[in-house]
Amino acid sequence: MVRGKTQMRRIENATSRQVTFSKRRNGLLKKAFELSVLCDAQVALIIFSPRGKLCEFASSSMEETIQRYTNHVKDIQTENSSSIEDAQWQHLKNETASMAKKIEALELAKRKLSGEGLGSSTIDELQQIEQQLERSVCIIRARKMQVYNEQLEELQAKEKILASQNAMLNVKCVVRPQEKMEEGRASLQMTECGESSDVETELFIGLPEKRTRFNKPK
Repeated sequence: MVRGKTQMRRIENATSRQVTFSKRRNGLLKKAFELSVLCDAQVALIIFSPRGKLCEFASSSMEETIQRYTNHVKDIQTENSSSIEDAQWQHLKNETASMAKKIEALELAKRKLSGEGLGSSTIDELQQIEQQLERSVCIIRARKMQVYNEQLEELQAKEKILASQNAMLNVKCVVRPQEKMEEGRASLQMTECGESSDVETELFIGLPEKRTRFNKPK
């Protein structure tokens, strides 16, 4: 009878699961023993059953094997850390060298744009520098005109505000003298009325030769 392929999944039946565990545990312990004897390997095997029971096998000492494993893991981690640090350091060195070259190229281009260090430049390089300067001049002029127009608009706006304020002041200057003139006229009229009421009136009674003057009471 051909044996079917075992599916790698949890066995749901508890009895079947326990039987399978016991068989495979014994087979695994046997294989570990054979490996240690046939190949002279240091083998340590630790198994916990579903119920928490410990099963172990060690070709020599379990503590020594575990300690050897711990030391080996630490050494690997140290080596990996050192290799990572070395790689990072090398990357930083490469980045620094690349940035230094870029800075040097920028300094050289800056000197050439200033008209310095052109002795070793070719015709093509000189033409490129000339075109770049022309583009820069065009950009600067455009920005200059933009700033000029902005300042002109600001001055025109201020001029309108000042003109409006000046017009308001002119109106006030015209209205106030007229009000003062009207107030003066009204005051003068009142004064004249008061003086006319204070005028003395002389009355004469009797013959012209002997007239007696009576003052009209005020």
